Amino acid sequence: MGNICSRGSNNNNDPFTQPGRTVGTNRSDQNPSPRAPLPAKTNWKATPGRTLGESNTNSGGSEAPSDEARANAAIAAQKRADSSTTGKGKLGSKLAAQKAQTHAQTLDQVSRTERAARDADGAEAARRWE
Repeated sequence: MGNICSRGSNNNNDPFTQPGRTVGTNRSDQNPSPRAPLPAKTNWKATPGRTLGESNTNSGGSEAPSDEARANAAIAAQKRADSSTTGKGKLGSKLAAQKAQTHAQTLDQVSRTERAARDADGAEAARRWE
């Protein structure tokens, strides 16, 4: 086994043992790799750009395009909200009821649950004669 940091005498193809070359020059013995042809130039500036939310039809209405886009977004959001509340079944109805509770109702429910657990613990202690 040899030292991994040493250079052996059999490394004739080591790139650092050969004389260097300047940047930007090619070796004369290597052929350049084949290149793909450049795409044909297209006139990409032929049409003006479009603003986001701009409609393609010019109906001549009094609404501005941004108002129309805003109204469409509001309608879509309303449809998403309506579809998310329907068809959830038993679990969805429980979640809706829980969301409808006020803070005082939630605290009252937690208090009743804790009292019931305390009463159950007291009954268990009475059964064990403690």
